Amino acid sequence: MPLLTKQYKFCSAHRYWNDTFSDEDNYKNFGKDIYLHGHNYMLDITLKGPINPKTGFIIDLQKLNIIVDDYVINIFDHKQIEKDIKWFHDKQPSTENMVVFIWEQLYSKIDKPAKLYSIKLQETPTISTKYFGPGENNE
Repeated sequence: MPLLTKQYKFCSAHRYWNDTFSDEDNYKNFGKDIYLHGHNYMLDITLKGPINPKTGFIIDLQKLNIIVDDYVINIFDHKQIEKDIKWFHDKQPSTENMVVFIWEQLYSKIDKPAKLYSIKLQETPTISTKYFGPGENNE
């Protein structure tokens, strides 16, 4: 079955901090990332499914763009993640947590028979996280 990956971009800011840590422990764990900073994120949404013989695509890309804009880009773009997005109020704004959030936002909204296969979020040239969703084979 073919896989289709569509890439999106957004800019967000965050800082890492744990209120149960001392200032010193926060710095030991997170370094300079305790200070507010931003990233230009690259988001890869990968879908799998049969090719529609009428369109030649797994999914209507225009509909996918609307879904991703509504449920991901408009939520993250130009926001301070841990302050502006309620889901992150008790979680670190790490790429690990972000891909789980994005999966939860998108999974049920993808038009069948296409299915969400993976989420990859690139934070910097050297840091990215890939997520294949919950399940016994993926945890």
